[in-house]
Amino acid sequence: MTETTDKTTAGSVRMWPALTFRDVDTMIDWLRAVGFTEHSTYRNEAGEVEHAEWLWPEGGGIMFGSDTTGIVRNAGGSAIYLITRDPDGAFERALSAGASVSRALEDNDYGGRGGSVLDPEGNHWSFGSYQPS
Repeated sequence: MTETTDKTTAGSVRMWPALTFRDVDTMIDWLRAVGFTEHSTYRNEAGEVEHAEWLWPEGGGIMFGSDTTGIVRNAGGSAIYLITRDPDGAFERALSAGASVSRALEDNDYGGRGGSVLDPEGNHWSFGSYQPS
Protein backbone atom coordinates (compact mmCIF):
# COMPACT_ATOMS: atom_id res chain seq x y z
CA MET A 1 0.00 0.00 0.00
CA THR A 2 1.06 3.56 -0.72
CA GLU A 3 -0.68 6.35 1.15
CA THR A 4 -0.20 10.10 1.49
CA THR A 5 -0.22 11.75 4.88
CA ASP A 6 -2.66 14.61 4.18
CA LYS A 7 -6.22 13.31 4.31
CA THR A 8 -7.97 16.67 4.65
CA THR A 9 -8.45 17.14 0.91
CA ALA A 10 -9.73 13.60 0.38
CA GLY A 11 -12.12 13.91 3.31
CA SER A 12 -13.92 16.83 1.68
CA VAL A 13 -14.56 15.01 -1.63
CA ARG A 14 -18.15 13.78 -1.83
CA MET A 15 -18.18 12.23 -5.30
CA TRP A 16 -15.66 9.64 -6.46
CA PRO A 17 -16.09 8.36 -10.03
CA ALA A 18 -14.93 4.74 -10.09
CA LEU A 19 -12.93 3.36 -13.01
CA THR A 20 -11.48 0.00 -13.92
CA PHE A 21 -8.27 -0.19 -15.94
CA ARG A 22 -6.94 -3.06 -18.02
CA ASP A 23 -3.33 -1.80 -17.73
CA VAL A 24 -3.42 -0.01 -14.39
CA ASP A 25 0.29 0.86 -14.30
CA THR A 26 0.11 2.63 -17.67
CA MET A 27 -2.95 4.52 -16.43
CA ILE A 28 -1.24 5.46 -13.16
CA ASP A 29 1.57 7.01 -15.21
CA TRP A 30 -1.03 8.81 -17.36
CA LEU A 31 -2.99 10.12 -14.36
CA ARG A 32 0.19 11.39 -12.72
CA ALA A 33 1.29 13.11 -15.97
CA VAL A 34 -2.10 14.84 -16.32
CA GLY A 35 -1.86 16.18 -12.77
CA PHE A 36 -3.62 13.76 -10.44
CA THR A 37 -1.94 13.04 -7.10
CA GLU A 38 -1.96 9.72 -5.32
CA HIS A 39 -3.91 9.60 -2.08
CA SER A 40 -3.75 5.84 -1.56
CA THR A 41 -3.11 2.72 -3.63
CA TYR A 42 -3.64 -0.82 -2.35
CA ARG A 43 -2.12 -3.74 -4.24
CA ASN A 44 -2.61 -7.46 -3.66
CA GLU A 45 0.22 -10.01 -3.47
CA ALA A 46 0.18 -10.34 -7.27
CA GLY A 47 0.77 -6.57 -7.61
CA GLU A 48 -2.70 -5.83 -8.96
CA VAL A 49 -4.39 -2.66 -7.74
CA GLU A 50 -7.38 -3.72 -5.68
CA HIS A 51 -8.32 -0.15 -4.74
CA ALA A 52 -6.82 3.29 -5.37
CA GLU A 53 -7.87 6.84 -4.55
CA TRP A 54 -6.26 9.68 -6.48
CA LEU A 55 -7.04 13.39 -6.15
CA TRP A 56 -7.49 16.15 -8.70
CA PRO A 57 -5.57 19.08 -7.14
CA GLU A 58 -8.31 21.60 -7.96
CA GLY A 59 -10.95 19.49 -6.19
CA GLY A 60 -12.38 16.02 -6.55
CA GLY A 61 -11.02 12.54 -6.85
CA ILE A 62 -11.32 9.20 -8.58
CA MET A 63 -11.19 5.62 -7.38
CA PHE A 64 -9.90 2.84 -9.60
CA GLY A 65 -8.57 -0.68 -9.69
CA SER A 66 -7.23 -3.37 -11.99
CA ASP A 67 -9.52 -5.38 -14.23
CA THR A 68 -8.45 -8.75 -12.90
CA THR A 69 -11.30 -10.71 -14.49
CA GLY A 70 -11.24 -9.44 -18.06
CA ILE A 71 -15.04 -9.11 -17.99
CA VAL A 72 -15.49 -5.65 -16.43
CA ARG A 73 -17.88 -3.86 -18.75
CA ASN A 74 -16.86 -0.26 -18.08
CA ALA A 75 -13.11 -0.61 -18.68
CA GLY A 76 -12.39 2.05 -21.28
CA GLY A 77 -15.99 3.28 -21.36
CA SER A 78 -16.11 6.00 -18.73
CA ALA A 79 -16.43 9.77 -19.15
CA ILE A 80 -15.27 12.45 -16.70
CA TYR A 81 -15.31 16.26 -16.75
CA LEU A 82 -12.44 17.93 -14.87
CA ILE A 83 -12.71 21.60 -14.03
CA THR A 84 -9.40 23.41 -14.15
CA ARG A 85 -8.12 26.97 -14.27
CA ASP A 86 -5.75 25.82 -17.04
CA PRO A 87 -7.66 23.63 -19.52
CA ASP A 88 -4.99 24.19 -22.19
CA GLY A 89 -2.25 22.91 -19.89
CA ALA A 90 -4.22 19.86 -18.73
CA PHE A 91 -5.19 19.06 -22.32
CA GLU A 92 -1.58 19.26 -23.52
CA ARG A 93 -0.31 17.14 -20.61
CA ALA A 94 -2.95 14.51 -21.43
CA LEU A 95 -1.88 14.43 -25.08
CA SER A 96 1.82 14.28 -24.19
CA ALA A 97 1.09 11.29 -21.93
CA GLY A 98 -0.60 9.31 -24.72
CA ALA A 99 -4.19 10.57 -25.06
CA SER A 100 -5.81 11.33 -28.42
CA VAL A 101 -8.00 14.32 -29.25
CA SER A 102 -11.72 13.69 -29.11
CA ARG A 103 -12.83 17.35 -29.22
CA ALA A 104 -10.36 20.17 -29.83
CA LEU A 105 -10.01 22.94 -27.26
CA GLU A 106 -12.40 25.79 -27.87
CA ASP A 107 -14.17 28.67 -26.17
CA ASN A 108 -17.71 27.51 -25.42
CA ASP A 109 -20.86 29.55 -26.16
CA TYR A 110 -22.15 28.74 -22.66
CA GLY A 111 -18.94 29.96 -21.02
CA GLY A 112 -15.50 28.67 -20.29
CA ARG A 113 -12.99 26.92 -22.46
CA GLY A 114 -12.58 23.19 -22.89
CA GLY A 115 -11.74 20.16 -24.93
CA SER A 116 -11.82 16.36 -24.67
CA VAL A 117 -9.40 13.49 -25.06
CA LEU A 118 -9.47 9.71 -25.00
CA ASP A 119 -6.97 8.20 -22.57
CA PRO A 120 -4.83 5.17 -23.56
CA GLU A 121 -7.71 2.84 -22.60
CA GLY A 122 -10.44 4.79 -24.40
CA ASN A 123 -12.00 6.66 -21.46
CA HIS A 124 -13.32 10.12 -22.35
CA TRP A 125 -11.84 13.02 -20.32
CA SER A 126 -13.00 16.61 -20.76
CA PHE A 127 -10.87 19.43 -19.38
CA GLY A 128 -12.61 22.77 -19.02
CA SER A 129 -12.79 26.01 -17.14
CA TYR A 130 -16.61 26.06 -17.15
CA GLN A 131 -18.00 25.62 -13.63
CA PRO A 132 -21.69 24.64 -13.66
CA SER A 133 -23.70 26.82 -11.30
